[in-house]
Amino acid sequence: MTTNVIACIDGSSHASAVCDCASWASLRLTSPLTFLHVQDKSQAAPDRDLSGSIGLGSQEHLLAALADLDAQRSKLAIEQGRLMLEAAQARALKSGVVATSLQRHGEFVETLVELEASTRLLILGRHGEDSASAYAHLGSHVEQAIRALHCPVLVTQGQFKAPKKIMLAFDGSATTRKSVTMLAESPLLAGLELHLVLIGADTAEHQEQLKWAGVLLNDAGIHTQSHIIPGEVEQALAAYQQQHDIDMIVMGAYGHSRIRQLLVGSTTNSMIRAARVPLLILR
Repeated sequence: MTTNVIACIDGSSHASAVCDCASWASLRLTSPLTFLHVQDKSQAAPDRDLSGSIGLGSQEHLLAALADLDAQRSKLAIEQGRLMLEAAQARALKSGVVATSLQRHGEFVETLVELEASTRLLILGRHGEDSASAYAHLGSHVEQAIRALHCPVLVTQGQFKAPKKIMLAFDGSATTRKSVTMLAESPLLAGLELHLVLIGADTAEHQEQLKWAGVLLNDAGIHTQSHIIPGEVEQALAAYQQQHDIDMIVMGAYGHSRIRQLLVGSTTNSMIRAARVPLLILR
């Protein structure tokens, strides 16, 4: 089955970044790009019978007016979604990408799960259109999508620029070794500068693990340098990203227990919330 880059478009401040990031990824992966807009049921006005609160005996008229208002809102939301998708396609075309569009009505995460079989990479904005700030709290849909899906998820925000320096948070575990293998087998980061960063003690075992990863990535055409840094994981990774002008962070979304899996992984979750650059989550 053909696998696509799926980019979720809404009215948030991150929509332009999602468009640009999706175009970049589509070209790097040579995969078709589809923009998706989901009119989520949870965003609809709650179904309430307000007629009894009026007390004027005009219940039928009021219910008819409310139904008509809901229909108008629904049509307007569909038209807004269509216009956003058209704008996204036009923006992608300027980058040389001919994208398709898809409009759905239903639960956002359920829709993503339905499309997962044909999704090579999912691209999301850090939060939805209900958030006012470009760096507002993490949208609940982002966390839910990462928990529910098994495909790679790229979370972007602000303005997107094609990355030159990438950081992979590596700890030598089976899950991060799998992340290394996934990157080596993908053209997404080929030719870029990748920093393998292990937070922990400078031991022979850690050096050997980094050597294995570095050889695999370099052989795949990803220019790699390795570093072992002491400190707390979240703080040390964030500091390294800022000090070395890292443009994108790559992390695994695995936990070591069923409870941690439900939480995505405590370090991954913290980095999603704190990162000021795109974050690629590998499953």
